Amino acid sequence: MSAAAVERPCDPCDGELPTLLEEADSLMERLPGYRVEIIGGVLTVTPPPDGAHARALTKLMRPFLMAGLDGGETEVLQAVGLWLPDGPEDFAVPDLALVDADFEEHLVEFNCYEPAVFRLVLEVTSSNYRNDLRNKVVAYAQAKIPVYVIVDRKHNRVHVLTSPLTSEYDSHEVYAPGQQIILPSSIGAEVKLDATELLKAGQRRTDTVSD
Repeated sequence: MSAAAVERPCDPCDGELPTLLEEADSLMERLPGYRVEIIGGVLTVTPPPDGAHARALTKLMRPFLMAGLDGGETEVLQAVGLWLPDGPEDFAVPDLALVDADFEEHLVEFNCYEPAVFRLVLEVTSSNYRNDLRNKVVAYAQAKIPVYVIVDRKHNRVHVLTSPLTSEYDSHEVYAPGQQIILPSSIGAEVKLDATELLKAGQRRTDTVSD
């Protein structure tokens, strides 16, 4: 299954359309385990990821922890809400984020926090890979997220985007298996990622080739 856009009903019973946030809240209650986001004014619902996605996230967390970024001035969090400035109700839930330690003082609404407390966001692609590679690039750039990392399991690449502009990133580096990735020290410490290790971890062990 892939991420699906959710359309509003055209003939509501009470004569008043629910807000997108109300629809998102309803979907979260009815579909536990699914990821609900509003990107560019479009509500999307993504099924729970496979086990290889979770394994890749575990591999990804370790270098940040070893660099001392979880505790002190920053924390490493999975699936924390990010309030987006490109729409009155837009929000995303990145797979992994590096945030300032005082992020809880910057709650906006709907369990989402101000973009300014996010130093880095990271996505491991699933069936909704186009959303991570396109829509979220625009959304995270508009939110001025300094670093956006994408483990692209579809194309067997790791993308590192830095220096956000109005609706894109000024720098977009692509890494293939066999290459080492050094993230900007501006996140708080030097973090090195092994593209081979990450992409291998994200591959389902029942697969013979990347899907």
